[in-house]
Amino acid sequence: MILRLALAVLLAGTVCGPVLGQTVYVVSQEGGTLTPVAPQGAAIPVGKGPAQVAAGPDGRLALAYPDTQTVSMVEGRSGRVVARFPFAGQPFGLAVASDGRSVFVGDWSGHRVVRLSSATGAVEGSVAVGRDPAGLVLDRAGRLYVADRESHRVSVVDTATSTRIGTVPVGEAPFALALNPAGDRLYVACVRGGDLYAIDTATLAVVGRAVLGGMPYGVAVSGDGARILVTNQQTGTLTVLDATLAPVTKIPVGRYPEGVVVSGTTAYVANWFSDSVSVIDLPTLTETARLPVGEGPRGLAVLAQQDPAEAPR
Repeated sequence: MILRLALAVLLAGTVCGPVLGQTVYVVSQEGGTLTPVAPQGAAIPVGKGPAQVAAGPDGRLALAYPDTQTVSMVEGRSGRVVARFPFAGQPFGLAVASDGRSVFVGDWSGHRVVRLSSATGAVEGSVAVGRDPAGLVLDRAGRLYVADRESHRVSVVDTATSTRIGTVPVGEAPFALALNPAGDRLYVACVRGGDLYAIDTATLAVVGRAVLGGMPYGVAVSGDGARILVTNQQTGTLTVLDATLAPVTKIPVGRYPEGVVVSGTTAYVANWFSDSVSVIDLPTLTETARLPVGEGPRGLAVLAQQDPAEAPR
């Protein structure tokens, strides 16, 4: 039934795709695959246990494998695994530097963030953060924000000097982070606290909090900054808030939703226990399709495809 519905919607032209030149990918941990879901493509075998994925500016994706202590680089255009690096720790959260030359990796068991060369896997730097670093997000100025889950705070790292320059206390078990397009607000989803925090990135002060209940796991922001999207594992929903953190609606998705990303006017939600990705039309705030993917989808990324000749070296 889901497949028929997805096909009917696609044929009707009502499923909005990503921005032209972008591809949305999902990693499936149990299935060991990386799958393009918009535009849709065949699943790519990438090895056992990828839990998170991050897109770089050079047409490549970084994947974290916490169980096998590995970080991989995948070429988006071909789907080829171009490098596989051993990692001395438990890699989870990822962020790629603006020039694509480095990957920042949160070491879940080592309570640190490690900077790796994306070409060789060599360690270029390391900085101590809080306990169990989960989500990572990098801003345009080169500041890295880290959700320190068991320290109940966000660490702020200056990537130029590999130093922690601040911490911001938030609720219980911060897990996912997202910046708005202007870069002046950081949104923090707290999976055990059941709430969402807004942080002013200039002052590193909490400027808003929304009580959501359940288990907020993933967070994303619409391209115009007007909508904040939060997945809730416990209820199988996507909560939509406005920029003031006032609730707008809740959209039913699959079971145990985790990652969420936005491309254009469409959001994509990884439903871990349903082995699917929900496609959400943001103008109407409705689920327009639910696409089957590999077993255990968790992380999503939006990759801007690039001609290899234009990639930074």
